Amino acid sequence: MTKINVYGIDGTVKEKIDLPAVFSTPYRPDIIRKSFNVLHSNKRQPYGSDPLAGAKHSVESVGKGRGMSRVPRLAQGNAAALAPCVVGGRRAHPPKVQRDWSRKMNKKERILAINSALAATAEKEIVTKRGHKFDEKMTLPVIVEDDFEKIKKTKDAIEVLEKIGLYTDVIRATNGKHVRAGRGKTRGRRYKTPKSILVVSTKEEVKKGFGNLVGVDVIKPKNINIEYLAPGGDAGRLTVFTKSALKEMGGNR
Repeated sequence: MTKINVYGIDGTVKEKIDLPAVFSTPYRPDIIRKSFNVLHSNKRQPYGSDPLAGAKHSVESVGKGRGMSRVPRLAQGNAAALAPCVVGGRRAHPPKVQRDWSRKMNKKERILAINSALAATAEKEIVTKRGHKFDEKMTLPVIVEDDFEKIKKTKDAIEVLEKIGLYTDVIRATNGKHVRAGRGKTRGRRYKTPKSILVVSTKEEVKKGFGNLVGVDVIKPKNINIEYLAPGGDAGRLTVFTKSALKEMGGNR
């Protein structure tokens, strides 16, 4: 396996190391997409309509022989009601809270999906295809020294990302924030924001410095999953590993 650079917080190359064997996993976009869909299915909240919606009227049928349709009609009036085919009637097949949205996935498939998504972070072609912006001279995934974990201020985080050559991707995510199309914008999810850098660190304090940057996620190696590595089911997220986090992942997989 080719050597990759370890970058310092000043942007210089400190050393060259070998990637763990997990980064040589074959790229399987089909398994990654399947794992993402299963994960989101298992996170769905059951929902359904009121079982009595559209059926709270006193209705009766006029019977046959009157030369008029026999749909149920209001007892006090002549308007049709209750039937699915009329205005204000019930739905024929409404969503029910009893429905089980959960899906299962084989353990080996799930592990393969995570390993394949990890390997995709090392492929420039796949990362570029996702729309990420970074210095073309960089080696992927981006490995940084452990001093990176001591950054606790956003202004310091921006300065470090500029020196390494990654801040252009944060700017891309900031400029890409836009109003959602459709009814969702009136339901508490008005904006959509592109995903930017994923920071994998052994120290949770890093979130203080990088958590305020648009589109940036910070996680520990043990919490890494498809939702972070392949947002929307598309692998190749621009990922930054601290040296200690990379070592921890290499030992666990």
